[in-house]
Amino acid sequence: MHTDAEDRSTRAEGLTERLGVSARTRSRRPRGADAWLAERRRRGSFRVEPTPLDGLRGWGFAPDTGDLVHDSGRFFAVQGLHVRTGPGPRTRWQQPIIHQSDVAILGVLAKEIDGVLHFLMQAKMEPGNLNTVQLSPTVQATSSNYLRTHRGARPRYLEYFTEQGHGRVLVDLLQSEQGSWFRGKRNRNVVVETSSPVPDSDDFTWLTLGDILDLLRRPHLVNMDTRTVLSCLPAFSRADRSAPDAGAFAAHVEHSFAASDAESLLPHTAVEAWLAGRKAAHVLRARPIPLRDVARWRRTRDEIHHESRRYFRIIGVDVEATTREVASWSQPLLAPCGTGVTAFVVQLIGGTLHILVRADLRAGYRDTVELGPTVQCCPDNLRGAPADLRPAHLDLVLSQDRTRVHYDVEQSEEGGRFHHATTRHLVVESLEPLSVTAPPDHAWVTARQLTRLVQRSHHVNIEARSLLLSSTPCASAPDPHP
Repeated sequence: MHTDAEDRSTRAEGLTERLGVSARTRSRRPRGADAWLAERRRRGSFRVEPTPLDGLRGWGFAPDTGDLVHDSGRFFAVQGLHVRTGPGPRTRWQQPIIHQSDVAILGVLAKEIDGVLHFLMQAKMEPGNLNTVQLSPTVQATSSNYLRTHRGARPRYLEYFTEQGHGRVLVDLLQSEQGSWFRGKRNRNVVVETSSPVPDSDDFTWLTLGDILDLLRRPHLVNMDTRTVLSCLPAFSRADRSAPDAGAFAAHVEHSFAASDAESLLPHTAVEAWLAGRKAAHVLRARPIPLRDVARWRRTRDEIHHESRRYFRIIGVDVEATTREVASWSQPLLAPCGTGVTAFVVQLIGGTLHILVRADLRAGYRDTVELGPTVQCCPDNLRGAPADLRPAHLDLVLSQDRTRVHYDVEQSEEGGRFHHATTRHLVVESLEPLSVTAPPDHAWVTARQLTRLVQRSHHVNIEARSLLLSSTPCASAPDPHP
């Protein structure tokens, strides 16, 4: 007789194998999914125009606080935040921040087609997208959206993620978003597999994991929400080692995703203990304050900006889109003042590829710190900054003669709240060996250990989750820097 634990283990092993098959399968000819996205852009009618903040339809500045809020009290608000941390070179500051109490559903529907697991992806327009339409989850909606506060249409396929009996849940996790720009934001990352017929819709298409991994080798095609949901899947074999273009690095990555404790620098229990210790060691006190009282930030007719013109701006846009649940609306967006950098530094330790990760503290996190990439910053914000304010390893990551670059692709952040927010995703290997004894806020982990931590809420930040999925090699896509 099989126990429940044995049955769960068998199902998990079966899912891992099915995900690996999907990652090694291509359902479309080369660039087919890219061409489909381009066709959906041509078919839709879209307009995004700047508009003064005090001219946003349905939005206004609260008379008592100056917070930028929606008339319904839903969606989100731009508030002020007073932050105290310690110890460190910067222990207090104030800033605007987006507060969204709604928990969004980021849901991807899965189904076997011809024996291979496929995922139903959406060509979704967001007002802040650099290229208007990107590959998005099946459902990407806040509760304000799917409860129809905007009085628009109900999102397609929502029932698969809000009602029981439509399929088997493969992933269901609450995960954070950008801790520098959101206060306490979390989304429900869900993957549901169905065996029932699914109605077709023009703005949706079925893709394998291999199709999606191929698209991640090119910039601004796969949106942030897709990357975070699929990063929550259990570890699976990405590459076909027998493929001519697999290469030694791909083999090392594959081994890292399967590495045992004996093949890792630290056992997984020690990695978890290190992260718990860093959460306890850091201090974060963040309290809301009126937006009008935030020091060193200025409000004009068209934007809210820092007096140094660094960090980000709050701007307004007026939007029209024929493919959305509501045909037109206005809203604020956060516009970063530069391109971000998020990077993993990797190296072989005892024959196993390890990733240097960092205990990352952000003002908007719910639990003080989350595990982040080796480097995560916007270099433009650091011009002229003293050495103690520059992230460790930033100069190494950006150097062209001290590293071997395995992945270098610019990706977009979420276009529903951010305007043209872009981040350069990097995976680099130092040409000179780095010490395996990491500083207190850093640790060397395997890809398998990182994947296991992703499957727990509020442990791995969205930048590291995105990079973990984006940078893994796949059989048909050679490294961009051979």
